[in-house]
Amino acid sequence: MLDLLQITNDAAFARRCDALPGLRLFVDLERLGKAERQAGRNTFISRHTLDDVGRVRDAVRRSRLMVRVNPLHQGTAAELDAVLAFAPDLLMLPMAQSADDVRGFARVLAGRRPFTVLLETADALRTVGEWADTPGLEEIYVGLNDLHLSLGLRFMFEPLAAGQLEPVAATAKAHGLRFGFGGIARLDEGLLPGRDVLAEHLRLGSQGVILSRTFHREDGDTAFERQVAALRDAEAHLALRTASDIEADRVRIAATIRRIAAGIAPAP
Repeated sequence: MLDLLQITNDAAFARRCDALPGLRLFVDLERLGKAERQAGRNTFISRHTLDDVGRVRDAVRRSRLMVRVNPLHQGTAAELDAVLAFAPDLLMLPMAQSADDVRGFARVLAGRRPFTVLLETADALRTVGEWADTPGLEEIYVGLNDLHLSLGLRFMFEPLAAGQLEPVAATAKAHGLRFGFGGIARLDEGLLPGRDVLAEHLRLGSQGVILSRTFHREDGDTAFERQVAALRDAEAHLALRTASDIEADRVRIAATIRRIAAGIAPAP
């Protein structure tokens, strides 16, 4: 069962998530450089605060709580001390460029919690084999929004079609790490439908995916729960595919991604 990662600072919504199996709650404190990197794009820019970590922590009983902090910087030690006071289960390091960044973060964290590296730069992709053995690292999560920009691509799922996630998945597996990537829309929504994204997660052995904002769109009191249940049903169905089915889906989905990318104007 995939971990479904839900970004929220809403305690009431966090309790709803906590009632479902396999949900991971995600408070996002990243600020440094993010607005500049994603200017002009319809991406999520969080306004979560440190106090939100405590509110969500108090709201959940079985879901793991992950907090994304800022990239490694001069204030990282103080930031980690403040976040860890609320006892999150897992931290996420964004925008790591090199093994030095990952190992530097691990030294400051000093084993107090496990952490995830959000792989979202061309340099991090190129050097993943150099930092995957960092003590305390639990998961490599590929952030496709920033990664595709770093690679000079037009569509966030192009690295998937180009086979650039396979080495990351293999490296994670070789080091006993969890692996995940990107975000997922409702099953039949999105430029690349959520069902196709889910199929690729299962093909690559992914163990986690971020739920997009479409999952908690206000179109019914239980819309979120129904959409998660539909995703779980699709996950179980896709897990029954034969090897030839999986390969046929891979080829079809890659062609779809390339077609979508061809219709997107290059960045200025």
